[in-house]
Parts: sequence; C-alpha cells; structure tokens
Amino acid sequence: MTPMHSLPHAPAAATLAEMLPFFAQLEPVFDALPEVVFFVKDSETRYVLVNRTLAFRCGCKEKRALLGKTTEEVFPSRFASAYMAQDRSILEGGPSMIDQLELHLYPGRQPGWCLSSKVPLRGADGTIVGVAGISRDLRANEKTHPAYTRLATVVQHIQDNYVQPLNLTQLAKMAGMSVAQLERYFHKVFHLTPRQVLLKTRLDAATALLVSDDKVTDVAALCGYTDHSAFTRQFKATVGVTPSEYRALLLGPSAR
Repeated sequence: MTPMHSLPHAPAAATLAEMLPFFAQLEPVFDALPEVVFFVKDSETRYVLVNRTLAFRCGCKEKRALLGKTTEEVFPSRFASAYMAQDRSILEGGPSMIDQLELHLYPGRQPGWCLSSKVPLRGADGTIVGVAGISRDLRANEKTHPAYTRLATVVQHIQDNYVQPLNLTQLAKMAGMSVAQLERYFHKVFHLTPRQVLLKTRLDAATALLVSDDKVTDVAALCGYTDHSAFTRQFKATVGVTPSEYRALLLGPSAR
C-alpha cells in the first residue's frame, strides 16, 4: 500500500472541482481495497469523494449517500468531534496527519484499530481547498499475529490512562510478555512504540482541549505533563507550532 504522502500529486488546479477528476481515477483502486478507507473533503469538511469501504462502514448502500455530508452527520459524536478537529486543523494550515493510530467503528459497531493519514489539498496558488485521507486497517493482524488481542488491550489501557506516566513493566505484565517482546510486537503490529502511542494520545487530547478556554498550563496538566515547558517543547517538535500558536491558528484573533 502506497503511503498517503507518497501518492502522485494532482495536476496544478485552481479549485477542488478541477482536482476531482484526478482523484476519481484512483477511486476504483481504493474501491478494490476492503481494508482501506479513502476520502476527499472540501473546505467545509464535506465529503466530495469516498470509496466503497467508507460507505459500507457508515451503513450506506451507495457512496453518493455520503457526499455533501460532514463527519458530524455520519459518525457518533465520540468519533466525529475528533475527526472534525483534525480536518479543521489541516484546513487552517496545521500539519498533515501521518499514520495516526486511531480506534474506528466497523460494521456491527465493532471497534478496531487503524492507521490514519490526512493531507491538505492546495490549489495552484497554494490556497488550501480541501483534505484527502486514508485509514488503513490493522484488523488483519488479529488473525495473523497471535499477540494482537493482548496488544490491543494494552493500547486501550494507554489511551484510557494517558495522564499517567508510561510503565512498560506493568504494560508488559498486562500483555503476558517481556518488555522487549512488547516493544518489538508493538512496532510490528501498530508500527509504533508504546511511547509513541502515549505521545500521540496525549497530543490528540491536547489539540482537542486547545479549542477551549482552558489555559495552556491547564491543558498540559490535563494531558499528563507536570512540566509546562516540556509539554510546549514536545508539542512543537511533533505538531510544528507551540500550543499557543496552534490555538491562535484555530481560533483566530480571538484566541488567548
């Protein structure tokens, strides 16, 4: 599977409508991949192109049933708010999202893990006109890797307790393996280390909290950071801007 950020670039176009014929050429390819979700959204975060897998998981018989809708109209609020925040961040000039580990709902409302990527679509003048993304299932590993279920339990524990420091010994014991095995299997199955999962979870929580009126120091504490400066350094190193700059980017002149 070609990574999202390695896909060929669409020809220079002024508008998203002019780009869509290029993406439409790829649509049959993504329709043939049942474990990959593919979509393109406009500047208002509305779906303008989706593949069969996304439509199926949203309970739609036809792909066109999703067109013109936002994630808030399609997914449960628990998931929709996070997806919408990601979209708006990218549309406002924030960093691309590459291989973020996420929990998705599958047919029958069953949860499963995937790696999601989203990138901005820019017109010929550099203006961001939309968002394109994919989510690649990790469910296949449930059958192909004997430790998948135990590892998924550890990931869920990390995401439910991200405020707490990472205790690899405890997590390894939970999974019934050594620390070395835990780290090796984590990377093989999820393409991330346990520490990277914790970092991504904390930063995902931080980006959601930064749209509130909470002080940045309070956001840091709520995300498990006792040192505000460490939070700022890690946030900037990963996201590309400081928490205050990220808030200003999302909220505009009224941001504090």
